[in-house]
Amino acid sequence: MAKAIRIHAPGGPEAMVHEDVDVGSPGPGQALVRQTAIGVNFIDVYHRSGAYPLAMPHGIGMEGAGIVEAIGAGVTEVAVGDRVAYAAGPPGSYAEQRVINAAVLTKPPAGIPDEIAASIMLQGMTTRSLLKETYVVKPGDWVLVQAAAGGVGLMLCQWAKHLGAHVIGTVSTDAKAELAKAHGCDFPVVYTREDFVARAKELTQGNGVAVAYDGVGKDTFLKSLECLGVRGYLVSFGAASGVPDPLPVPALAAKSSFLTRPTLFQYIAKREALLANATDVFEAVTTGFLKIEPPRRYALKDAAQAHRDLEGRKTTGSIILVP
Repeated sequence: MAKAIRIHAPGGPEAMVHEDVDVGSPGPGQALVRQTAIGVNFIDVYHRSGAYPLAMPHGIGMEGAGIVEAIGAGVTEVAVGDRVAYAAGPPGSYAEQRVINAAVLTKPPAGIPDEIAASIMLQGMTTRSLLKETYVVKPGDWVLVQAAAGGVGLMLCQWAKHLGAHVIGTVSTDAKAELAKAHGCDFPVVYTREDFVARAKELTQGNGVAVAYDGVGKDTFLKSLECLGVRGYLVSFGAASGVPDPLPVPALAAKSSFLTRPTLFQYIAKREALLANATDVFEAVTTGFLKIEPPRRYALKDAAQAHRDLEGRKTTGSIILVP
């Protein structure tokens, strides 16, 4: 038996129960992983709340790092004793141990400790796919990043800057503005006292941004659209404030705008794509252009508090649970 966080019905943070589970043995193509660090992401909130429905009871969490303790028949991707990290379904990473498809496991370099590995898989691969596949950021592009001091936000700012873009980022406080600026955001905008649409238009001399990355959703979606230049891309990759209201297709015509709602797991569905993405993320960290702040740590049993802090926007950067 191992301890895990499961939900028996959708709800608030209190819906998560810290309980014993029978992990079982790995079957063909699977590996048993003893987890040393577990990533916390907003998709976990969507699963917990029922926004993304799960059959109940169910584990929660999409990201982790640890050591392979056993493998099933036919596994060639990893061996017993390997350090691994992953971001993949089905949900169930909030656990001391888990059985998982071996094909989703990657091997982080020795220079990336488990707690960092567990905090960069989902957010790092999301960042990479957003900047290099969903929209290919080019030198000189103007880029808008909503929630620039969040986990993905800090990575987007740094990586976009590395690619030669001019980065505008929205934040809620002066402290978060300083953090975003230290991570590549050229022009942090404190949206609680400044109109970021007007600021974006001013900075771009009225031309608007080439791409707006919006993981906030309902509160910012239409304003992100306003910030676009002609043929600009609105990349809606999350809904931290709720699902955006429906947008009539003709609303895109004024600027011939592009609207997309990417999902990471469709970008890394094939193992070769997964490895290419993860390798880029690992190299970005080891070469130093992607600085990762030490993640905020919570004990596994305190997952509910981690969710409260995440939803209350009391955190910056990444969050991990430690079994």
